[in-house]
Amino acid sequence: MKVEKSNYLLKIKPKIQQLISLLDKEFDYVSVLATDVAGTAYRVGQKQTSVGDYRFGERGFVVRVYLNGTYLEYSFNQCEDAEKLAKTITKELKEQLTAMEALGIAKMESPLILEEQMEKEMIGEIEINPEEVSAEDILAHLKKVSDKGASHEGIIEFQAAMQFAHVNKMFLSKNKNLMQSYAFAEGMAAAIGAGNDKTDMAYRSFSGLKGAEILDEMDSCVEEVIKELNDKLNASAVTPGMYDVVVSPEVAGLIAHEAFGHGVEMDMFVKNRALAKDYIGKPVASEITIMKDGALSAAQVSSYLFDDEGTLGGDTTIIENGTLKTGISDLLSALRLGTTPTGNGKRESFERKAYARMTNTVFTPGTDTVEEMISSIEDGFLLEGMHSGMEDPKHWGIQCSVAIGYEIKNGKLTGKTVAPVTLTGYVPDLLKSISMVSNDFELFGSGACGKGHKEWVKVSDGGPYLKCKVRLG
Repeated sequence: MKVEKSNYLLKIKPKIQQLISLLDKEFDYVSVLATDVAGTAYRVGQKQTSVGDYRFGERGFVVRVYLNGTYLEYSFNQCEDAEKLAKTITKELKEQLTAMEALGIAKMESPLILEEQMEKEMIGEIEINPEEVSAEDILAHLKKVSDKGASHEGIIEFQAAMQFAHVNKMFLSKNKNLMQSYAFAEGMAAAIGAGNDKTDMAYRSFSGLKGAEILDEMDSCVEEVIKELNDKLNASAVTPGMYDVVVSPEVAGLIAHEAFGHGVEMDMFVKNRALAKDYIGKPVASEITIMKDGALSAAQVSSYLFDDEGTLGGDTTIIENGTLKTGISDLLSALRLGTTPTGNGKRESFERKAYARMTNTVFTPGTDTVEEMISSIEDGFLLEGMHSGMEDPKHWGIQCSVAIGYEIKNGKLTGKTVAPVTLTGYVPDLLKSISMVSNDFELFGSGACGKGHKEWVKVSDGGPYLKCKVRLG
């Protein structure tokens, strides 16, 4: 079924267009992003059940104008009187600019946005609309998953969760008329257990441009979660050192996100805070490595028609056959750098600024099989699951916390496990060591990415299995 458009945005559209016409008399460029995002989050455990609003819900507007070589923004959530609002916006923004100039505060000057005439619309589709399923039915489904997991020996708690988001955004300017309505869902099953004098946890996540049908995907994950938890409870510490490893699609996605995701966000190029700026056109990975990012690179939680600056979403090849081709950019960074914007300008909400942000960041599949990759390793590990990651775009250091490692000896899994595992290295060394790429491909979109003053946005990442050499500790 098609996702419904926001009646609120459709109703308010004429007033926003009137506001733009009024502001156009005072400023050289005017645009408005209008948002209406809502959803519900459900969580069931053995000790607590909760229902709440979707974390990133919002309803409001942000206007961007151009005056005296710089861009200014004003956010608001009511537009009952367009004439009165236009006067307020004009007065406040001009006063802010005058005050900045009087205090000698440097402006981030940029060229004027030159937009083509454009009118586009995207309406997403889902199978089962969660808004038409009762909260009781959703909670009952999650309880079955929770109870099934909790019935296993040694389980302290087993939680099952699902959240749904209905996203409506409208971008209007003198030349652009863009509208998008889509939905996505996320699911999670997590176990906490005890054994061998320690406690640990394991989880599985689910996500996609889906509705309540995602609940059915969660039914078969309990045994996988319990197995990983027991493997972690029986794991030993890894002996620090350099190893040949095969990383799962989830870990590959974490590497993509941390290694050359943040490192190629081009607002960091403007501020000279990213080493990647000096390596465009140079080899940074093995020749079999291809990495992409973009709202059109995959169908996941960060797929859209246009970004929060009205730029159409793209499919950007960041690394092609080992060579760093380009970064990903928001509109203003592209203007300042003289490049083409890639559709990566994203805001946490209408009240926050736009940054260059990742969307769907992936390594592309190759031709090898996982079995071939494992059999090629004499002494190493199969790494699965991710906890978190850190990166240093200015010096290309990377650190990833991986859930578990399965030992490989003489081309075979031994059954021995190590956990937790920390993967570290210098980004080009890690990427240049990629020697095999599987024909599998999987995406993960249940998390969010923070940047700036910890503005969070939805992202996804993933890819195939990769064979590479890394330092573990």
